[in-house]
Amino acid sequence: MATFHGNSGVVKIGANTVAEVRSFGVTETMDTVDDTGMGDSYRSFKTGHGSWTATVECMWDDTDTSCQEAMSIGSSVTLNLYPEGAGSGADQIQGTAIVTEIGVAVASEDLVTRSFSLQGSGGITHGTA
Repeated sequence: MATFHGNSGVVKIGANTVAEVRSFGVTETMDTVDDTGMGDSYRSFKTGHGSWTATVECMWDDTDTSCQEAMSIGSSVTLNLYPEGAGSGADQIQGTAIVTEIGVAVASEDLVTRSFSLQGSGGITHGTA
């Protein structure tokens, strides 16, 4: 079984690499619709609509004008996530997403961080770089 170290991960907005990424995550969900009829002993379900969200946390870099500084609330971006690095043949998760939340955290004993929450718009693709 292959395993990968998290420090190899890469986040891109379009073709541009987001600077100073600390972590990222993506969550996919599928709605279900209850199709239980009268007289059924157990509930049964059909699949409904899928959706996905993503988060990106990075150290604040105000010189990253093509990514960190370019993402604003409500903007639509092409999100490319590479869990094992962005080299040829590496796994890639891609989709169009809307930036729904931006946070900044400041602590006297730590670096300033910036976090982004994104809502997928349409499907998400799992492929290779």
